[in-house]
Amino acid sequence: MRYRLLTAALGATAALTISGPSQATDLEVTHWWTSGGEAAAVAEFAKAFDATGHKWIDGAIAGSGGTARPIMISRITGGDPMGATQFNHGRQAEELVEAGLMRDLTDIAEANNWKEVVHPASLLDSCTLDGKIYCVPVNIHSQQWLWLSHKAFEDAGVPVPTNWDEFVAAAPKLEEAGKIPLAMGQQPWQTSLAFQVLVVALAGQDAYNKIYGDKDAEVAASPELAKVFEAADQARSMAAKSNVQDWNQATNMVITGQAGGQIMGDWAQGEFQVAGQVAGEDYSCLPGLGVNEVIQTGGDAFYFPVLADEEKSAAQADLAALMLSPEVQVAFNLKKGSLPVRGDVDLDAANDCMKKGLDILAKGNIIQSPDQLMSADSLTRVNDLFVEFFNNTSITAEDAQKRFVDIVASAD
Repeated sequence: MRYRLLTAALGATAALTISGPSQATDLEVTHWWTSGGEAAAVAEFAKAFDATGHKWIDGAIAGSGGTARPIMISRITGGDPMGATQFNHGRQAEELVEAGLMRDLTDIAEANNWKEVVHPASLLDSCTLDGKIYCVPVNIHSQQWLWLSHKAFEDAGVPVPTNWDEFVAAAPKLEEAGKIPLAMGQQPWQTSLAFQVLVVALAGQDAYNKIYGDKDAEVAASPELAKVFEAADQARSMAAKSNVQDWNQATNMVITGQAGGQIMGDWAQGEFQVAGQVAGEDYSCLPGLGVNEVIQTGGDAFYFPVLADEEKSAAQADLAALMLSPEVQVAFNLKKGSLPVRGDVDLDAANDCMKKGLDILAKGNIIQSPDQLMSADSLTRVNDLFVEFFNNTSITAEDAQKRFVDIVASAD
């Protein structure tokens, strides 16, 4: 697959079918993008929408998806819906769709040929229920990365690692130099993210798919997964002195050389970019921890609650179409650090890390995100387990694996 922008798409509004001349109106959009890189990216959406004559009313909710989603859901179910709202594409909004609270976007998708341009197809499948499309996937965000500070390793007098084993082996030297080997925040999802990345890197794609997709408890109990839990125990020790809360605070520790590395999604690229750092010079990125190069095809999507106001409904349609236009896909994703969902856009301006992701995506080395495979309730139980594991060293790797097996066996 080539990420090459069709000249006609850039030059002609015919590539973007919106609802037609609609009355200019304000539209509140809620999301949890509040870090420096995230704010720069969402500003691209707002700028493009405002250029249509409408007005983007920013409804940023500080924290993370785990903090923001309950607020968003409460507003929608309580009769105070926003114009559009971010979720991760997958099963997070499933109950809202089933309750008839989310707008059917199928007509907009068909008018703009989403099925032909969105790649991989699983992204749009995750927005689809009973044959109807209910969300706009706006990016591909992969969790499968290890971000490394060149300054930290230079200060410690050791080479920048090329894989997970080398990173673990360098930890003592980093500590001697006063560095924290592994930066990790205290938001609940960060610990389970690290574990999921370790599963794919060390046990492989098949094991990941069987556990999260098939809910295979036997694989979860296997010796291969025992090795993953041992690695999680190593990660726990390496992150023991990392006392920050938010993921971007942990990323900043890598940017400033206080920490050797961070297991985090490719959205971390936005923070390096805002800080003026250059991939390959100031920092390195190892997809699949340098062990198993895979791209996860989860990411962000926007849903549009059903509104009674016809003018705002028309503005919703304009925004939905605009978010998947070629120009906006390029501008947004270059700032966000994510990959575009369109397979026909030009990313010559991408940095080295993004190009690595594009190459892996082009090879088809992809997996679906946990949000696409497990229910929100099941993933919450997984999150809770790893929060406890990373914060309570009395829980052994063996005990944690047994508890994980029980969660997988009863997951939906």
